[in-house]
Amino acid sequence: MGILLSAQVIGETARLSFATFARGVTTGVRRETADATIRALGDRIVRRADIRVAVATEVALDGARPHVYMSNHQSLLDIPVLAAALPAQSLRFVAKAELFRIPVFGKAMRSADIVELDRGDHARARASLDRAAALMASGISVWIAPEGTRSPDGRLAPLKKGGFHLALAAGVPIVPVALNGTGRVLRKNSLDMRRGCPVRVRIGAPIPVAGRTVEALLADVEAYFQTHVEPVDG
Repeated sequence: MGILLSAQVIGETARLSFATFARGVTTGVRRETADATIRALGDRIVRRADIRVAVATEVALDGARPHVYMSNHQSLLDIPVLAAALPAQSLRFVAKAELFRIPVFGKAMRSADIVELDRGDHARARASLDRAAALMASGISVWIAPEGTRSPDGRLAPLKKGGFHLALAAGVPIVPVALNGTGRVLRKNSLDMRRGCPVRVRIGAPIPVAGRTVEALLADVEAYFQTHVEPVDG
């Protein structure tokens, strides 16, 4: 049953992304179209899997202002949940290079300005972060998982510095986000998706970056995660 649900979610993602982005593979996609499709994909996947998302926001955020959203990373479903839950009017994601090798879907992601990150190539990784900074300069918010990969049990891995360098270079506040429950819906290295699980998204107050160091910003985000992120059980 869980495998069938995963297949349905994959099919839904492919259908909507292809219908929206196929025409823009060579010519690009308007920002407003990409914004609407990314949020629609998040909403549809959340509904299809009957994910019961509860969002708590510590302060009101200006969705028109760019931020670097940083969350812990438990599941492939983190991105659709955040696409549905975060208040950003324009939101793009930093995703691993492997996803861009999927036929059609990879081209669709590029046409929508999803940022490709090749962790095995320092020069390409640097160029990807420069691309993310340019997106934020145009008013788009960017999500990145500073752990760099999904946790198999919800426990936090050491945070990598790339996203913090990005926020400093762009002069954009960091918003820490604690995700709890996505790892119960779909664990790492599994296609057995569970329907009807509760997921909590806690959106913290923006952390200004002016005059700060990478180390200080990393410590602030790590402290937020340590306080609000729970290990996956069951």
